[in-house]
Amino acid sequence: MTLRMTPPSSQTYTQILKSTMLMGGSSLVNVALSIIRNKAMAVLLGPEGVGLMGLYGSILDIAQAIAGLGVGSSGVRQIAEAAGTDDAEMIARSATVLRRISMVLGLFGALLLAALAFPVSNFTFGGYQHAGGIALLSLAIFFRLVSAGQTALIQGLRGIADLARINVLAGLIGTAVSIPLIYLFGLQAIAPSLVVIAAASILPTWWYSRRICPHPSPMPTRQFGREVSALLRLGFVFMASGLLTFGAAYAIRLIVLKEGGVMAAGLYQAAWGLGGLYAGFILQAMGTDFYPRLTAAADNNAECNRLVNEQAEISMLLAGPGLLATLTLAPLMMSLFYSAEFQGAVDLLRWICLGMMLRIISWPMGFIVVAKRTQAIFFWTEVAAAVVHVGLAWLFVSLLGTQGAGMAFFGLYVWHSMLIYVIVRKLTGFRWSAANRRHGLLFLPASGLVFLMFSILPLWPATAIGFVAVALCGLYSLRMLIDLLPPESVPATIRGWITKSA
Repeated sequence: MTLRMTPPSSQTYTQILKSTMLMGGSSLVNVALSIIRNKAMAVLLGPEGVGLMGLYGSILDIAQAIAGLGVGSSGVRQIAEAAGTDDAEMIARSATVLRRISMVLGLFGALLLAALAFPVSNFTFGGYQHAGGIALLSLAIFFRLVSAGQTALIQGLRGIADLARINVLAGLIGTAVSIPLIYLFGLQAIAPSLVVIAAASILPTWWYSRRICPHPSPMPTRQFGREVSALLRLGFVFMASGLLTFGAAYAIRLIVLKEGGVMAAGLYQAAWGLGGLYAGFILQAMGTDFYPRLTAAADNNAECNRLVNEQAEISMLLAGPGLLATLTLAPLMMSLFYSAEFQGAVDLLRWICLGMMLRIISWPMGFIVVAKRTQAIFFWTEVAAAVVHVGLAWLFVSLLGTQGAGMAFFGLYVWHSMLIYVIVRKLTGFRWSAANRRHGLLFLPASGLVFLMFSILPLWPATAIGFVAVALCGLYSLRMLIDLLPPESVPATIRGWITKSA
């Protein structure tokens, strides 16, 4: 007897799983590459070097958010809307504008960061010793923004397989070049390695996007201006959102840096990287495939709500067991991905995993706000999230040390999950499906229980309880996922085994 009373729309679930597995497969390759890359960085540079890389990365993210003007995200929406009309001329116009404006913004961003290298170094590090490295990062800004424009074309047309290939190729090239640089030149190669990683995405994104309207669409200046204006109006909201998100991440790294030094910043960076590693491919697939589909249905509230519930269900079933496993195996993962020097980040990683569990649940709801073009609501929820995140980090880090940064992330998503539910309930009448309520009542208490066991029990008993939770939740997720798929897509032996075990 199945646990689901109403047959699901198996076609949609199959599409969600297919896109998630495509992006997930490429992410698994990148996970393997990141193990190699992180291990090399940890051994060659230690926590201080990893912390410096995290700070450089935050500077890059903020500069990209400012210079990019949100065009990458607004471009996805413009291309998706054009594709929804099947108007080849409209697609060609949008593609031409997106390519040109991305190139211009890339040049602008590179010049801006190079010009501000000295004040940015002084503000971040309290001196000018890193100004040269920051100036070099201006090249990475150019590569990132040009690549983002090309990626937006592919994503808007839902070229999921191409995006998966791009992820793998960029990861391979970046890893193959950055590790030898770090090995040969040590700390001095951190900025060049980030430039190489950014440059590694240019060739694959160009290769796969070159087939999309290869010949620029001729446009009068006035029409080009209108297209750019539409792109920038929506892009401004995305820019503000990105600036708030990356600005908050930068501020938290500064709080940790001032409180515990570069080593503490390295521990935070390691925990943050691992905490988002497994959830990352699900969130990436969500933005890659789900967002364009939701945009196409933005005017139909019932359809929006159905799509969000279906995406959230698949995301929870895929992410729940993996995040529980990360909670349980946090010390082993820290040693595997980094080194024994990073064991101080284990508790921090567990707090981040709790926050990621809530993030997986709340993110699909947040896409309703974006798809509905409710720019004011979207902007102010991002402002509130940034204020809450930084405020909690400042309070907890000052009281409890570096671990407080992880607690702040968890606290952010406790608050944000409730806020975004209230907002989308008013926008579309959204309600969680019965299946999602059941999944949430399994994964959230299980995560809390495993976390609590590591707080009150010795390592081995707590680990044993964690393994039991992972096994039970994993079997539950497998059962539910098979139940969601059409019968012909699941081998009879597997379906029969699952039915007997229920």
